[in-house]
Amino acid sequence: MSDAMADDPLTAPITRPAALEHLTGPSRGKVIWLTESAMDVCLSPTRTIRVSKARRGDSPEGLIGRFHKAADTYEIEVPDGFRVWVNGDLIDKVRLKNGDMIEFGETGPLSRFFLCGEDKPVHNTVADIVGDTYRYLRVSRQPRAKRVARAVCNLVRRITRDTTILFRAAVVVAILGLATGIYHQSRVNVMLQQRVERGESQMEGFGAAIARASEQALRARDLEALRKEFGGRLATNAERLAALEKRSGASARVIAETMSSILFLQGAYGFRERSSKRMLRHAVDDKGQPKMSPLGHPRLTLEGSGPVAELEFTGTGFAVSGANVLITNRHVALPWEEDTGTQALSDQDMEPVLLKFIAYQPGKADAVAVELLRASKEADLAILKFKDGAPSVPGLKLAEAPPNAGDEVIVMGYPTGLVSMLAQSGEAFVENLQKAKDTDFWVVAARLAKGGHIKPLASRGIVARSTEATIVYDAETTHGGSGGPVLDLNGHVVAINMATMPGYSGSNLGVPAAKLRAFLKEAGSR
Repeated sequence: MSDAMADDPLTAPITRPAALEHLTGPSRGKVIWLTESAMDVCLSPTRTIRVSKARRGDSPEGLIGRFHKAADTYEIEVPDGFRVWVNGDLIDKVRLKNGDMIEFGETGPLSRFFLCGEDKPVHNTVADIVGDTYRYLRVSRQPRAKRVARAVCNLVRRITRDTTILFRAAVVVAILGLATGIYHQSRVNVMLQQRVERGESQMEGFGAAIARASEQALRARDLEALRKEFGGRLATNAERLAALEKRSGASARVIAETMSSILFLQGAYGFRERSSKRMLRHAVDDKGQPKMSPLGHPRLTLEGSGPVAELEFTGTGFAVSGANVLITNRHVALPWEEDTGTQALSDQDMEPVLLKFIAYQPGKADAVAVELLRASKEADLAILKFKDGAPSVPGLKLAEAPPNAGDEVIVMGYPTGLVSMLAQSGEAFVENLQKAKDTDFWVVAARLAKGGHIKPLASRGIVARSTEATIVYDAETTHGGSGGPVLDLNGHVVAINMATMPGYSGSNLGVPAAKLRAFLKEAGSR
């Protein structure tokens, strides 16, 4: 062969086999051997790659690149106006290395270039397949979710198709062995869990309730998120209130006149042993750090000197005209009755204890201690009394007649507890809390009160149904709003907000005022 022919890229001899393996697109899994010294790469409208021998002066339809033999490998050259990426980099011309990933066009497939020895056929090992998957994840310009999904599908497909039967059998055996191991380990875990539950069944439920409350508690890093998340909602509430005032002067008057009668309730409870009166406490180590149970809940004990285990709660209460008491729901005054995690404790030699129960009146900086006077067994109602003398709280009148379907009502209360009031307090107040780095349940409420930010929220709705047992209405509310008054447009209490109707979003249930009137009379409070 002459030197001239050896230097001609169209006739240079092939010294080392090379190929393209398509990893994506319609031809994925297909291998195309590069058998000529110069080969054209064409991309069809259907994203299929076609490789053919290059001819001088010929530009076939869909031409997107040309391979030229260069020493022991190939060089890819891209015509003007076309875009090809190699290992994620946009190129005009580049010499290829074994394993390079080539992406043909914006919508074209991703292919792997590889070389092999002169007398050694190409064979994909598991390492090759995994390596291809890694390179695809690294260089593909597809969106992340789409890229990961494609990579996983291709990995599974190639392992199940391109590997040897022996390897696939080994994988099946390994999977069966792993499944057997997992099953036996799960049985061991079940037996261990049963032993743990038998030893700590009295306390695990309460620990779980405390863990759930801790997850929902306000933390320092939450304040910035609260400010962003609820800032827009506060503006929405302000707009809604403005629209409410514009549409109905009566509604605005009712809200203004009744606000000071509706108190924010804040409390905490724990458990103690009936026989010894010892309180349930957090178990701590030698360094005073809390211990955790195998289930990830705080470990509780009747021994030691750890802090008393308490579960915090909030709710709404309101004063009634002619009675020096507050009204709320039974499930607010006796919150442990609604928590299935604490019922096992109540059934044993343990009794619930209210550790702290206070009320904040709008416009007043100091909290007032309250206690349960009586809880109804017939309805979700409870009467609270002030422990240290009654503050000057104006009472609300009870409606003489129940509302009719279609009547407008206004629900007042403190839904979501501290969170909603923080949203209303403004950025300056939240910034001060961030600087103070104190998000304690009690401290935040005290700061809100001193800043004049404890005010009930109002939402207006329509009565859907009115019976002797229940009033149904669609005013917006949620947890924390329980125990609040449902008012008519005269400002009279027609119901006590009780619960959201299960399975029917947007509808809430209230205890009729007639039941409250009968309960007050029975308790001797009227």
